[in-house]
Amino acid sequence: MKRLLLIALTACLAAVQLLAQDEVPWDRKQTGFASTPKVGAFFISKYGYSDLDGKHEFSQRMTRAYVDGTILNDFKYRVQIQINNAAFHMKDYFVEWARWKEFSVKIGQYKRVFLFENPYNPWDVGFGDYSQITKKFSGMGDYCGEAGSTGGRDMGLQFQGDLFPVSSDGHRLIHYQLQLMNGQGINTGDANTRKDLIGSLQIQPIQDLFIGVFGWTGDYVANGVTVNRDRWAVSAKYEHNAWSARFEYANSRGHKIAEYNPATKTFRGTGMADGWYAAVGVPVNAWLKLYAKYDVYRDQATWDSAQTVWAFAPNMQIHKNLMLQLQYNYVDNALVPGQKYNEFWAEVYVRF
Repeated sequence: MKRLLLIALTACLAAVQLLAQDEVPWDRKQTGFASTPKVGAFFISKYGYSDLDGKHEFSQRMTRAYVDGTILNDFKYRVQIQINNAAFHMKDYFVEWARWKEFSVKIGQYKRVFLFENPYNPWDVGFGDYSQITKKFSGMGDYCGEAGSTGGRDMGLQFQGDLFPVSSDGHRLIHYQLQLMNGQGINTGDANTRKDLIGSLQIQPIQDLFIGVFGWTGDYVANGVTVNRDRWAVSAKYEHNAWSARFEYANSRGHKIAEYNPATKTFRGTGMADGWYAAVGVPVNAWLKLYAKYDVYRDQATWDSAQTVWAFAPNMQIHKNLMLQLQYNYVDNALVPGQKYNEFWAEVYVRF
């Protein structure tokens, strides 16, 4: 790990040296070559009903505000906060040097590069929530016990780039990402001397079709207990002319914090979990798009521990900044024998 950190530092120093050769003058009093900060916000309001317990309620799913921009043309920055209910906290803050498409460097707090769906904006997911494996294996109420407020994010250093333009449209054949992260989620320091290593290699054989492999090795610490997070995934996605298709399978090795018995100093359970989903989105007209999803998560990598969700979600986006989303879910939870139930959600998305 120390060798990786040394390589990362060397790459950053080389990048700074190249920047020094740029035609943009460096000066501590320089105020030009910076974009006007873009300030925006969005909220998602939700009504949900479940016949499992008859519960139905209105809620504020999320409200977020953000600012982003560029400095000296090549440095991109972003700050995003969540401000709804009692959950006020920082979501993102980072700066990224993005001089070249082939190589960029980011430092701060931002999304982990595990699974295609994790970096999706809530507006673009197509459903009223992320898939089960995205939540359990990217850090949105993580399998190991990490808090849901993490939102698939962590603090650290990232390298990424797009390589080899091909075909007449010039699309890039390969996209790569590599992260060195604390492993503890957002707004908190590291809990040990180790770092999580997360990577992704994606191939784009034709424009907008991506086939990717993802890997993650690291650990998580809570209450004096350390659990491993060794994960991999294979995925494919296609987003073109309003048509959407995604398939992802993910596998995790490592126990939950909650499975530890301090008396015996052992873990219960298999220490394994997996899951997959397939989602499609079909445009009907300029404002209506129909989504459907088959979503499976197996908490112990067995069918006896599976929760399966079939979902159907019409998205009615009548303006770039206004969308109504309806969703029906049929849930089959094998962890509780005979627990099968229906859910209905209605969500309104507004941004400005």
